[in-house]
Amino acid sequence: MKKILLLAAILIMFGWAVYDYITDTDDPVSTDSFSVTKGTEIQQLEEEEGGSVGINIGDQAPPFELETLTGETITLADYQGKAVMLNFWATWCPPCRAEMPDMEKFYQSHEVEILAVNLTPTESSENDVESFVQDYGLNFNIPLDKEGEVSSLYAIRPVPTTFMIDSNGIIQQRVFGALNYDQMVQALREME
Repeated sequence: MKKILLLAAILIMFGWAVYDYITDTDDPVSTDSFSVTKGTEIQQLEEEEGGSVGINIGDQAPPFELETLTGETITLADYQGKAVMLNFWATWCPPCRAEMPDMEKFYQSHEVEILAVNLTPTESSENDVESFVQDYGLNFNIPLDKEGEVSSLYAIRPVPTTFMIDSNGIIQQRVFGALNYDQMVQALREME
């Protein structure tokens, strides 16, 4: 049993190292909970949008466009006027796996849109994502970040990372690590 746990820990660390390597950018981005040095991409968005676009609480969430697992193209702007739980995850991530049943329950029982952005470059194949979604019976949108651009834009480290975005597109919470159902409900209440 100890050998299995050790092997699992090594595989998780290897997966994280691969993800970190793939998503590394030239822009200096700090992901601690107190400050984020804005990269050139976010600075350009601020100039285009004419406001404070960023990944900190109180910032306008950076816009993006991705294709979902079902082949539909969606943008964050499609959800303007609705509360959004923007979650970044991967199938190989144990905390991600742990929170998915609670996310589905939360989606089914509350007025919230969930965009669970898969970090596709870190997966062994897209089929793994599809199998995962079927195995867990997930009904919310699963956008695929095939190029890692959106996870880079949102400076995602570690996974899962979740942004709670209000109906005006403003980030109200940023959470590193898995959330349980009660935490999701509390986060939504705090946005109302």
